[in-house]
Amino acid sequence: MKRISRWLIVIACFTGLFGGIQAQAMVKQKTPALQPVGRLRILNDTRVHFVHAPKHYAHTKHVMTHTIKSSRGTSVTFKTKYLLPQPGYHHQAWGNPQSLAMTGRYLYVVYCPTTWHNRGRIVRYDVKRLTALKATATELQHTYAKHATPKEKRLRGAIKVGPIFATGHGQSLAYNWHNHHLYMWCDREKKPRVPINQYGYIQQISAHSLRPAYQIRFRLHRGHYAVPGGHVLAFDKAGRAYFWSNPAGYRANIYQGRISRHKVSFRLTHQVLRRGPGTHVQGIAVNPHNNRLYLVADGSIASLPIQKLAGRGHLTAKQVRWTRFASRREFEGLAFTTSGHGYLLTNHDPEILRGNRISW
Repeated sequence: MKRISRWLIVIACFTGLFGGIQAQAMVKQKTPALQPVGRLRILNDTRVHFVHAPKHYAHTKHVMTHTIKSSRGTSVTFKTKYLLPQPGYHHQAWGNPQSLAMTGRYLYVVYCPTTWHNRGRIVRYDVKRLTALKATATELQHTYAKHATPKEKRLRGAIKVGPIFATGHGQSLAYNWHNHHLYMWCDREKKPRVPINQYGYIQQISAHSLRPAYQIRFRLHRGHYAVPGGHVLAFDKAGRAYFWSNPAGYRANIYQGRISRHKVSFRLTHQVLRRGPGTHVQGIAVNPHNNRLYLVADGSIASLPIQKLAGRGHLTAKQVRWTRFASRREFEGLAFTTSGHGYLLTNHDPEILRGNRISW
């Protein structure tokens, strides 16, 4: 029995049965991951208005469908597409989704319950199967409920629940349109927006197992200039990676780079936006239909053409768009389909809303 127990412990350590630990390759990058900063240009993006996050977010309990409309700037309206399961798998409190990614047939959501402390899991929703089953928003929400109907129980077959692993804050799940892989930062925090990582960690996520296949450890620094690491992540059609930060409060720094199997490299683009969209960095997304980059804050989204970030940059204030939303919801992420339809992830209660325009 003792010999069998030892083998069980060894197997568990490699399969992730204890505390979400899993076997994965670690690449330790020795060279700095941040390219020389160079000369910067402050762009007076006058169309953007900095929006302060509300002191208390709005909740939408017992609402079957919901609409979030633009109130200023470029017009767009989001309407409820999916009310996410509450409670979740094994009656877990799936009330804190942090990011989403879309790959055509599948929609991926990262859940990071606050009591799990920098750990979470990825849940994959088969959109094609949900459509075939004619699932309504409320039926999906009740999928794991105690008194679920037979149809609601059948919807569980369209949901794959991944294992627990070290996600960090979890706000950065992204799909690389070029190599068709999923990636995310592991940005551990001691409290919201206070990182504890000395290094940056990028994880490639297996779309099959929904756990990290490998990760790269690196330092985002160059000389005396250092960045604590990304909080959000997005990729364009050419495979370039992006994240943004607001270290000076109102301004927005945009980073562009590359992530390969063994190396991470980022540069601070030469234009800094004088006005970022809002208080909290909540998401970043690329719309492959119009090739624009979207910076997401609570109730406020700014966008700009990706091609204007190349080299020294040629971005002008007129090319930057901005939308203010008549909502006090917490925005958690934004993702686009190849046709340009945007899907917005919100919290309290968690839902995914679909935009009515493919270019905004």
